[in-house]
Amino acid sequence: MHAVDRVASFMREFGLKLVTAESCTAGLIAATLADVPGAGELLDCAFVTYSPAAKVSCLGVKPKTLQIHNLTSEAVAREMALGAARKSAANVAISNTGVTDSTDDHIPAGTQCFAWVFKSGAADASPAIYSETVRFSGGRNAIRRSSAEYALTQLLNYHEQWRAGSR
Repeated sequence: MHAVDRVASFMREFGLKLVTAESCTAGLIAATLADVPGAGELLDCAFVTYSPAAKVSCLGVKPKTLQIHNLTSEAVAREMALGAARKSAANVAISNTGVTDSTDDHIPAGTQCFAWVFKSGAADASPAIYSETVRFSGGRNAIRRSSAEYALTQLLNYHEQWRAGSR
């Protein structure tokens, strides 16, 4: 069974519906899940917020967070995921922000920041949130594909932690 098929099966088993907030992956996380037959029951919506202004206006990322932490940071990924979770009835949100090349002197190429948010219902005022930074190698599109698959497969790990009560 392919990794994304395992994710889809897991999501069905636990009644998970996904919203994504994507920057570097530009919708590839949602598109990867959409490749699975029956994805309509698994995917609510996807936000592609490439620019800092879109992260602020569409997802509620605080300008101060961007100023202090930079676009490629777990702090921004966390605010992106929380913003998407607030705007969707989905019970899980995944976000991604990062760089694929050497455009930033301070952040190595391939650096990707992720966040996963789990909520018990639409009105959950205190969702669980997990985040991490990973560095992938390869060309621009290889990094984006690896990032999308990684984001989806890590959903299983963080969901298990959430169910076990670890935040």
